[in-house]
Amino acid sequence: MNQNGSITLFHYWNRLRDGRPAPKRSEVEPADIKALLADTFILERDTRGQPVFRLAGTRLCACYGRELKGFSFPSLWREKDQRLVSRLIHGVFDQKSVVLIAFEGFSRNGRSNKFELLALPLDGGVENPRCLGVISAVEKPFWLGADPINDALIDSIRVIDPEKELLNNRPAISVPSLVPDEIDTPETISELGRARRIRHLVVFDGGREE
Repeated sequence: MNQNGSITLFHYWNRLRDGRPAPKRSEVEPADIKALLADTFILERDTRGQPVFRLAGTRLCACYGRELKGFSFPSLWREKDQRLVSRLIHGVFDQKSVVLIAFEGFSRNGRSNKFELLALPLDGGVENPRCLGVISAVEKPFWLGADPINDALIDSIRVIDPEKELLNNRPAISVPSLVPDEIDTPETISELGRARRIRHLVVFDGGREE
């Protein structure tokens, strides 16, 4: 994790969970993360089982030029990445995975900016899984919030082991484009626990060096 928003939210989430796979949704106090609220979001499953925004911060909505509540989360990405994003978030819901995504967002007028997204599981019960997350802009250009982001491409993905992350206390591994012509879509998010090839990405287990 390279952005302060991701680091701060991760440590807050980790304190709340206190050794459990995830803290309860009711344990999250907005006042405790007041400085992050404008960039945070909560996802839930809709009636079709798809991840959608339950809540989204004001700066995040301004960045995308619309109210995000009820909006499909995977649809923020280009079509070729949407299925992968959906699988990753279902892994957060069902297997309590922690996912870090670096991506490039493209504006309506052709501008671009880099972002970091952290997705963390919340325990809402079997029928009501939740995901707490934050999206941080790597840079804050003058146009961000005025020229809406309407497309995005994934640069890298990391599925984090929280225990190893805390033990090693080191930033995320940035994974370059290594296998541009190979697609290997995992059937379950647990398959991402070892190095896997996914489109142009190689995903590493948290805290592990190759």
